[in-house]
Amino acid sequence: MKQEQIKTLIDALAASDLAELEYSEDGSTLRLVKQSALAAAPAARRPAAARKGPAAMPAEPARSAAAAAECLAPLYGVVHLQPAPGEPPFVQPGQAVEAGQVLCVIEAMKMFNEVRADAAATVQAVLVRSGQEVDAGQPLFRFA
Repeated sequence: MKQEQIKTLIDALAASDLAELEYSEDGSTLRLVKQSALAAAPAARRPAAARKGPAAMPAEPARSAAAAAECLAPLYGVVHLQPAPGEPPFVQPGQAVEAGQVLCVIEAMKMFNEVRADAAATVQAVLVRSGQEVDAGQPLFRFA
């Protein structure tokens, strides 16, 4: 797929009421999911490879409760915990954050996507390190 095609698909998804879009061409598949769709149902939106079999079903309610106190990655990419090398991180454990505050940036396809706090909370733990590749739905921060 060409970058122009991908950008067109991203724009089409953003302009539509769809929560996700999947496109396949020449053996490659691109799956786009709106961040709001991931926030609404993080357990249901995990990639199929990450889902557990029926034996894991009783654990899902506990996972959903835990996910409410976590910030999940909205997409696959490389996480950056600071605005630029040598600068202080966006947030640190023990820091209070406001709704809408930038927590980190995820770089995907040379695009930088800000990850913002959904609500006011206190950062309990940073669960990733800067420069680490993260999957969509992977916990990034835990809140108290």
